[in-house]
Amino acid sequence: MNISYGARREVMKHIEKYMLDNMHTYLKPIDTIWQPTDYLPDASKEDFFQEVKELQERAKALPYDLFAVLIGDTITEEALPTYESWLATVEGVSNDEEGGWMKWLRHWTAEENRHGDLLNKYLYLSGRVDMRKMEISTQYLIADGFDIGTDRDPYRNFIYTSFQELATNISHRRVASLAKKSGDGLLSKMCGVIAGDEARHAKAYMDFITQVFTVDQSEAMIAFEDMMRKKIVMPAHFLREIGQKAGSAFEHFADAAQRLGVYTALDYVEILQDLIKEWKIENITDLNDAGEKARDYIMKLPARLTRIAERMKANSADYQFSWIHAM
Repeated sequence: MNISYGARREVMKHIEKYMLDNMHTYLKPIDTIWQPTDYLPDASKEDFFQEVKELQERAKALPYDLFAVLIGDTITEEALPTYESWLATVEGVSNDEEGGWMKWLRHWTAEENRHGDLLNKYLYLSGRVDMRKMEISTQYLIADGFDIGTDRDPYRNFIYTSFQELATNISHRRVASLAKKSGDGLLSKMCGVIAGDEARHAKAYMDFITQVFTVDQSEAMIAFEDMMRKKIVMPAHFLREIGQKAGSAFEHFADAAQRLGVYTALDYVEILQDLIKEWKIENITDLNDAGEKARDYIMKLPARLTRIAERMKANSADYQFSWIHAM
């Protein structure tokens, strides 16, 4: 697909100023935002080992699928260097270190970095995880990179991140709920605060795309259509275990999430509907012919995807992840 990055650059100059002026609406002050140590046992305290023992007892009670999804979520969060490096190469935006895009990218990365840090330490302390095998999967995911179908286009990247942040909010929020039901209140709190971050970040990216729609309706609509035709892939779609090919573990991870209801095909449709509503797609006018066709496709898509999702059935739970110790 031929994209005029020169035209994008003019639009992004406008957006970047908006990002710079408004980014702190969607970020928390570094000195006061939560940090992983706020939720973990303190190794300097006399009751550290007792707290770890209690953490391990609670972790033992978590269902296998839930623990597998938690590990997959953690690996996804820890592959953050991939996402940062990808977004830093987006075309049509300024690479000025003090510009809106680069400042947002650094601050967003800094907030996201805490997620994998917190969950990794929880899994280490839980005693249920073969950490070396999990760490190999994380290194593979970073080394393998990813292809999310956005190319270097800022419009497509903003649409992707809007969708993806909403998806990770749902996943972490559902894990929090299931952990609470299983008696692990600490894990529930951890996943809850991570979900809160993802919700704020989703609002930011949706706002950025709203600004694009105000000045470049047709191209923004075409970009939205293109991303939905390609289907939004998850950032961990190349997830693998030791000795496997890229993507093999992701299928089993996604199956577990579908069985649990942590993230389902119907959630995918709901996110699409949320974006259509947020960006007021139905009411956007003054589109060129390609933009009109793109809008028509987008508006019809939720109903079609819902019919497909309702026919889908989760695969059986017969897969054993190498990450999880037998109990």
